[in-house]
Amino acid sequence: QLQLVESGGGLVQPGGSLRLSCAASGFTLDYYAIGWFRQAPGKEREGVLCISSSGSSTNYADSVKGRFTISRDNAKNTVYLQMNSLKPEDTAVYYCAARARLCRVWPSTYDSWGQGTQVTVSS
Repeated sequence: QLQLVESGGGLVQPGGSLRLSCAASGFTLDYYAIGWFRQAPGKEREGVLCISSSGSSTNYADSVKGRFTISRDNAKNTVYLQMNSLKPEDTAVYYCAARARLCRVWPSTYDSWGQGTQVTVSS
């Protein structure tokens, strides 16, 4: 069973920071690419960042460049999304997802998804 669990979401003021975690179980994370996606109410799911099995990162959202960073800690079987300088428009449910080795922009190509964690940016 391949399972992903997101954590770390919450309420933060504009300009603040959060670190989201995506913990994997049932598989060895280092063989998978892990993508972070987000979905705001009434909007399509949007790719944010992805990290391949080799550690190469891909940014799918221009709006987060310079503010969000993806990283992985294979020893902890966890991928992180560091979110800095948060803006109200970053408010969404954030999901992590896994696929084989390489990153892709299309959500449908990811095999497993976490339950999501809510990030709300508001003063």
